[in-house]
Amino acid sequence: MKNKIFALICLLFAAIQMMAEGKAKYVFYFIGDGMGVNQVNAAETYLGALEGRIGIKELCFPSFPYTALVNTQSATNGVTDSAAGGTALASGNKTRNGCLGVLKDKETPFSCIADWARDAGAAVGIATSVSVDHATPAAFYAHVGDRGSSYIIGQQLVNSGNDFYAGSDFVSPKNPQEGGPDLYRQAADKGFTIARGYKDYQKKVGKASRMILLQSEEASKFDRHSIPFAIDRTKKDLTLTDITRAAVNFLTKKQSEKDGFFLMVEGGKIDWACHGNDPSFIHEVIDMDNAIRVAYEFYQQHPDETLIVVTADHETGGLVLGRGRYELHLDLLSHQRMSIGKLGFMLHGLREKHGNNYTWDLAKAFLTENFGFWDKVKLTDKQTARLKEAFEKVLAGKGKDTKTLYQSDDEFASTVRATICECAHIDWGNTGHSNGYVPCFAIGAGAEKIHGRIDNTEICKRIAEAAGWEGGK
Repeated sequence: MKNKIFALICLLFAAIQMMAEGKAKYVFYFIGDGMGVNQVNAAETYLGALEGRIGIKELCFPSFPYTALVNTQSATNGVTDSAAGGTALASGNKTRNGCLGVLKDKETPFSCIADWARDAGAAVGIATSVSVDHATPAAFYAHVGDRGSSYIIGQQLVNSGNDFYAGSDFVSPKNPQEGGPDLYRQAADKGFTIARGYKDYQKKVGKASRMILLQSEEASKFDRHSIPFAIDRTKKDLTLTDITRAAVNFLTKKQSEKDGFFLMVEGGKIDWACHGNDPSFIHEVIDMDNAIRVAYEFYQQHPDETLIVVTADHETGGLVLGRGRYELHLDLLSHQRMSIGKLGFMLHGLREKHGNNYTWDLAKAFLTENFGFWDKVKLTDKQTARLKEAFEKVLAGKGKDTKTLYQSDDEFASTVRATICECAHIDWGNTGHSNGYVPCFAIGAGAEKIHGRIDNTEICKRIAEAAGWEGGK
């Protein structure tokens, strides 16, 4: 009899465990756009180098206990774009490059993890460091055959039923039909409160039932496509950490009427920096890690009910750590004070300001101040001659611009970029995406489901399984 009772108790305990296992009430899904294995390694190696040693200083998210390597190809291409990559991560479905939330026929829609969470009663937030209608965030609410259909995507955002959005702005807020309401008005009609910056969010959050957090109007006038690179930000700029903190605050506030929450946060400008072969991508990885720390603090308060998953849609740039010699000097990147995009903008301004009086000596002084050249970063005579030649060609109007996906750099700025990469001993395979593995890291309730080598379509399904959301089956 005692044995039977003991057996029943064991069965009951096992059943309780099975019921409780992997039931994540609060789900964080971080996507580092363009963040391959080497981008993560570079950031940790850089931090280690700043401490004067060979090796890494760990970021928060790569230290999570469960890891996987992820395949990223799309339904039609060996190398995915962000639309198809985001769709796979959001829905578990492969699609054609350029498509969002539809099959490769460009028409047939399907649901995604945000829908599954919402159907299960959870609050839903979608956040990014680029525009709210960009490919990765749009993969979690939109259904279009062309990722460039910004206004249509914005309309689908407004009508999605989700609770919280954040990013730089809408790319195309105006209605193409003359006289029709813009997306801001349409969002307000659907019950969204629009906040401009984190302080404005704090003022408005108390009365808001749904929220769209955007950067300031001043910042949007300069660039509505994204918030500034981490290396270029001022105290006035919205940050990914601000966005994540606001999202957690808002979605937690919804607990009185919702059952848990799902939050996707994209570190979008890792990709943008890598498209430009700009070493400042390291600061973007660190910036996303800072945002993840907000989620990790929440996890520490709710360890049995929280799941955090961090991955990427693809690798960008074909990053190489080490070129030729068995050396790596990432510590030299600490002397880079601005993105290469801002460098080009600043150099253009200096040429306009000084005109014919803009000399090589003035340019050298600028590079010493902002990149450490000749002072902290020693250059060879050949490197100096190459920089001077590029400077003179641009000054004479004979330089060739280098165009990448998100920016165009004049020959002098491009040569500066090549020089700092050369000094740090990093290299790039291209200015586009690659088919390199991307990492996936997880911690919390159900995190054990993330392991081994998996396809990008599997991640959202395993998250849904961990949370008990039916749509992922």
